[in-house]
Amino acid sequence: MDIRPNRVKQKISKGEVAVIAMGLTHPDDIDAFGPNNFDGIWLEGEHGWVDASELGNLTRVCDIWGMTSVARINANDQGLIYRTLDRGAQAIVVPHVNTKEEAKNVVQGGKFAPIGRRGLFTSRQGYGVKDYLLKANDETSLIVLIEDILAWENLNEILSVDGIDCFYVAPSDFAASMGHINNINHPDVKSKINDSLNRIISSGKIAGTLANNENVEQFIEMGVRLVSVGVGDWLEEGAKKFQDRVNSVL
Repeated sequence: MDIRPNRVKQKISKGEVAVIAMGLTHPDDIDAFGPNNFDGIWLEGEHGWVDASELGNLTRVCDIWGMTSVARINANDQGLIYRTLDRGAQAIVVPHVNTKEEAKNVVQGGKFAPIGRRGLFTSRQGYGVKDYLLKANDETSLIVLIEDILAWENLNEILSVDGIDCFYVAPSDFAASMGHINNINHPDVKSKINDSLNRIISSGKIAGTLANNENVEQFIEMGVRLVSVGVGDWLEEGAKKFQDRVNSVL
């Protein structure tokens, strides 16, 4: 058996756009969503219920549909990073990476030697894979969240760290760190977010961000190559349209 390919990593490394769905929290829901052929599924372990005991089934159902399992963890801790990978995640999202040293810590926890110090374990992605420990680095994605004004101030240094696959600008926490909580459309916030994305892209690194139906074209035209989208808005929109049709004939 060969190692499973990391679809998200492969696409963004070729300059293509990878799309990740957010808001699916149960294996059955991911299974039902599978035919939509997204590149990856965001497994929420910072604000959601996902933990080590759930990751086996969640990552398995992603594997069934050839979608990359992208797990956000809740701390920049090396042990937590590689344990999440050991449980089957193909990509790790680390929150609040604000300095060069913090970015280096992500790489140290997420890559096997000689690049990093990930603890040696086969992981469920390695069962039956010959020389998994020599191949895993090539199919493991590390994504850091640029979501504080401090990260914007240190961005050039953060971007100098090798081994990070995507620098993802997260708007809500970014706005809050600037004193504009719940106002991602404030002119100063939008300016800093766009500046961050442009600097990432100009450096030759991969930029990612949260998108929706209204702004996804804008981000792709800028050069963003990883976009995530929440399915909740689509559910709400579809539910409202159906209710409106029902009410229109009453």
